[in-house]
Formats: sequence, structure tokens, C-alpha cells
Amino acid sequence: MSFIKTTEKDSNYTHLEKMSVQELISNINNEDKTVPLAVEKSLPQIELLVKQIVLKLKNGGRLFYLGAGTSGRLGILDASECPPTFGVSHELVIGLIAGGDIAIRKSVEYAEDSTTQGWKDLKNHNISQKDVVVGIAASGTTPYVINALKTCNTNNIITGCITCNANSPLSNASKYPIEVIVGSEFVTGSSRMKAGTAQKLVLNMITTATMIQLGHVKGNKMIDMQLSNDKLVNRAVKMVMNELNIEQKEAQNLLNKFGSVRLAINNYNNGN
Repeated sequence: MSFIKTTEKDSNYTHLEKMSVQELISNINNEDKTVPLAVEKSLPQIELLVKQIVLKLKNGGRLFYLGAGTSGRLGILDASECPPTFGVSHELVIGLIAGGDIAIRKSVEYAEDSTTQGWKDLKNHNISQKDVVVGIAASGTTPYVINALKTCNTNNIITGCITCNANSPLSNASKYPIEVIVGSEFVTGSSRMKAGTAQKLVLNMITTATMIQLGHVKGNKMIDMQLSNDKLVNRAVKMVMNELNIEQKEAQNLLNKFGSVRLAINNYNNGN
């Protein structure tokens, strides 16, 4: 199969500047509806990568996301949400972006074109064979990501990727590629749209499925979530009340004493 940048194909729409607001948002919505169906076709690929991630994390490894621009920001977003949601260390899932932290808010020119910086960024975190590195690039052509994954491969580090073009250089550099073929964007080449949405959906699947497999969800509840604001504390109180069939005050006292839903439930059941 030859490499065709479908994310760069001409939009299915033209004369966008002549459309009304209603026409614009309706047509964008019509394009967005196709994204979950594209993701569905990639479920077997996602499953293979998640199984590798679970295996490595169970054995003390970490998950790294590596990307540039929108893709890098999405990886950082997903990584940053794991500690408060699942109560894990900030060092378990790590997002890295070409250009460093300043690139989270502002574009850093040519940062994604470096063929060496991606590996340097990983080495700054003492990357090892225990870890998994997932490159994220809608086009599948970002040098910062591709070359880092190639170096990972030579060092026997598990690699995966999320891209929206088939048979791309990034896919070919990944042991476990995920290709979500969303096709042309509403605005030609604006891969922050459908491609970005697809990447976010896949990232949600990867970390949520992984954290459930690692035991951070009980039933359907986030029993290891951090109690970092009133909303989460109130949710935790209700979880403890329902799980132990106790009153609100007792549930609140247990949370105050033990600091987490899991510890509150376990210690109550153990008579502590």
C-alpha cells in the first residue's frame, strides 16, 4: 500500500466563506459524525497496543506520549488527567511535546522537524525497556516523533502510534500502530478537527482501559480519584455511602480519616 496523506486531501466542501453560521456548524457536525466509525475500524489495533501497555505498567513501566502541535497537546492532556482521575503518580503517564512546555500554549517554529530532540526528551526521563512510547501525529510524518520511535525500537522499547493516514512513516516506525483514517478535513489540512477528535477518542480508550485493567476502578467508580475539590469530595462521600450502606456523616468521617475512597472502604470492611 502506498502512503497517501488523506488528511491533506481537498475538503468535501468549498466556498466556506459564503456559508451561513448554520451551514458551517451543520456541515462540521456531519463530518464529525464520521469519526467514531473510523475509530471503530481501528479497535483491533487499539486492543493490541493496550494489552502491551497494561503488561508493561503492571511490571513497573511507564507510558509516554510523544507528539507535536495539536497531537502533542492532546497527549499531555490525557496524561495530566490520569492522576486526578485514577489516583496514579504523575510519573506513570507522561506527555512530551516538541518544543517543550512552552509549546503547550504557543507554537514553537520548526520544533517538530528535529530528528534528535524526541529521543533526548525521552532520555531526560530515563526511558528504559520497561516503558512504552506512543507517538501521536495526524499526518504520520513528524520527524520529532518518527525518529524517537526508531531509536526506541533499536533499544528494545515497545512503540505504538496514533495517526490518521495509512501506511505512514510513523506507522512503519511503530511496533503497534493505530491508524484512524478520518479522510479530508472540513477546512483542508486542519487536522486539529476530525483527526484531533479521533486522537482524543483513542487516547481516552487507551488510558481508561489500561487503568481499569490495573485495578483503579471498582464496579464503575473511580475509587482512587484524588479528592481535590468539593465536587469530587461529594462524589466520594456518595460512593462510600452506597458501597457500605452507611449514612453521610459516617462516610464523611471515613474519608476524612483515610483520605481516599478505596482506603475508607477497605478499612471499614476490616473493622478499622
